[in-house]
Amino acid sequence: MLHWLIERRLTKLEKQLGVPLDYLRHILKTSTRAFFKFLKITPLASYRRACPADAIHVARLVAVLHEDCGPCVQIGVNAARQDGVKAEVLKAVLARQPESLPAPLPDVYHFAAAVVTNSADLDDRREAVRDQLGEEALVELAMGIASCRFFPVTKRALGFARSCARVQIDV
Repeated sequence: MLHWLIERRLTKLEKQLGVPLDYLRHILKTSTRAFFKFLKITPLASYRRACPADAIHVARLVAVLHEDCGPCVQIGVNAARQDGVKAEVLKAVLARQPESLPAPLPDVYHFAAAVVTNSADLDDRREAVRDQLGEEALVELAMGIASCRFFPVTKRALGFARSCARVQIDV
């Protein structure tokens, strides 16, 4: 009965996110306990309080683009659109054109890119974001970047990664 209820919820979630969740079904089928542990990261992955919506979504998309160019990116785009992020912002991130983003988003983009690549200029990028958005927003950006990488890495490890799918921006 529990699995049936979860399956129904996963089907509903697939419609909401716009991508298949086969890897979650696999985890559920393999270990219900692991499935429930896995779900505990979702509040962290979507947490935002002090950071502007466009900034957190830019950072999350940069992180997920580093790990995946398919369904996880689509989820990020869909979530950003549902949060009111403009299509032009998302197009610029997907095209890797941070110079066309409005301030302070180029700094957020470069910060997230520096984090995921462990770039030599990470300290400078961090300070630029901290100066513009504050310490609490920086913490949220850090959590967003780290947690967004969790999903594609898990999918890749389990053999469910699908890459290079065309990302749709209009929801």
